[in-house]
Amino acid sequence: MTLGILRVHPRTAKAMTRIYTSESVSEGHPDKVADQISDALLDAFLDEDRRLHKDGAISPEDHCRVAIETMLAHGVAVISGEVTSAGYVHVQNVVRETIRSIGYTDTNVGFDGSNCGVLVAIQPQSMDIAMGVDTGGAGDQGMMFGMATNETPEMMPLPIAIAHALMRQAKAVRDSAENPGFRPDAKAQVSVIYENGRPSSIETIVVSQQHDEQIGDNMKHLIREHIVNPVLAQYKQYDRGGIKEHYNPTGRFVRGGPAGDTGLTGRKIIVDTYGGMCPHGGGAFSGKDPTKVDRSAAYMARHVAKTVVAAGLADKCQVALAYAIGVPEPVAVNVETFGTEKVDEDRIARRIRDVFDMSPKGIIKQLGLYDARYRETARNGHFGNSAFSWEQPSNVAAFQDALASV
Repeated sequence: MTLGILRVHPRTAKAMTRIYTSESVSEGHPDKVADQISDALLDAFLDEDRRLHKDGAISPEDHCRVAIETMLAHGVAVISGEVTSAGYVHVQNVVRETIRSIGYTDTNVGFDGSNCGVLVAIQPQSMDIAMGVDTGGAGDQGMMFGMATNETPEMMPLPIAIAHALMRQAKAVRDSAENPGFRPDAKAQVSVIYENGRPSSIETIVVSQQHDEQIGDNMKHLIREHIVNPVLAQYKQYDRGGIKEHYNPTGRFVRGGPAGDTGLTGRKIIVDTYGGMCPHGGGAFSGKDPTKVDRSAAYMARHVAKTVVAAGLADKCQVALAYAIGVPEPVAVNVETFGTEKVDEDRIARRIRDVFDMSPKGIIKQLGLYDARYRETARNGHFGNSAFSWEQPSNVAAFQDALASV
C-alpha cells in the first residue's frame, strides 16, 4: 500500500511535498506462491485448450473457464474454485512442480513441494454465470483501474518500480552460484519523496530477506551488498544520500514461506498493480481466465492508459472501467490525467471509446489473452514487464491525431 502526507491536488498551484511508499514481495512469499500455483494451473488448462483445438476435438471458439484459489499452510496446499474444461490437468503434479521450482524443496526452508499435502476441491463454473459469459458478456460486475506515468521507462510509478527491482535482484542472487544463503521468501518496501507531483529522491528502503541460520549476524551487510547497491546503481539520480535503511529489522528471518505465514491467492493485489498509486477495484487477477473482467479489463485499462501517455496526450493517465455481469460493454469509462493533459480529458475519453473495443471478447482478441502465459504475471507484478501484450501501446497514431488537432 502507499502512505502519503499533505494531500494536495496536483492542479493546485501550491507547492507540495509528499512521501509515497510501495512494497513488493518475492516469488517465495507465501501469498505469491499461492498466486503462482493458481496461474500455473490456469496455464495448464489453457495448454489443454490449445492441444484440443489443434486436434480438432473442440472448436476454436471453445475455451475453458477457470477461477482457481490456492491456500497454503504448513505442509499443505488447498486448491479450490471453479473449472469447466474439455481437457484434463493433473492438478497435484502442477502444484508440486510449481512449489519446487520456486525453491521450496525442503521443510527446513519452509515447504517441500515433493512431500506436502495437496487437497483439491474444484467444481464446474456455475451455469448461471456461464449464461452471461457465453453470449460475450462480462463474467462479473466490478470496477477496474489502470494507469501509466512517464516518470519511469516502463511507465510505472517509481516506488513500485524500485521495489520490484529489489525483488528481481534478490531472486537473481538466490539463483546464482554466489548465493550467500538467501532463501525464497523476501519483501521490499521503498519510500520516495515527490515534489510537485514528480519523484525527487529515495527516502527509505526496507528489505526483509529469508536466510540460512548460520549467516544471521551478517545479513544486513549481505542485503546491502548483493540486493540494494546493484539496484541503487540503476536509480542513482534518485539517491541524494542519507537514505534510511532497514534490512531484516527484526534481526532474524530464518522461518519463512508457508511455514511462517499462511499464503492465499489474491492477497497481494496492490503489489500486483501500482503499489497504491492508483485505486483498485478489489478483484484479484491470478487463477482467473480472461473472460473474468477483474483480470482482462484491468489489463485493458493499463494498455489504454499507457497508449495515452505514449502518444503524449498526458504525462500521467488513469483509466477507470466498470462492468455489469452478462453485459458486453462497460457501463462506465472514465479518464483522470491529474492536470498533466495536453488535450481535454473528455476528448481523450471519447477517443478511447472510438478506438478500443472494451467488451470482454474485444479485449481478449486485441491483447491475445488466450495465448498469454500467466504464471509469469504472478511474480513481479502484472504491469511494467514489456513481455506482456498489454504493455505494448497500440493505436498511438490515432491518439496523436487528437494532439495534432489542438
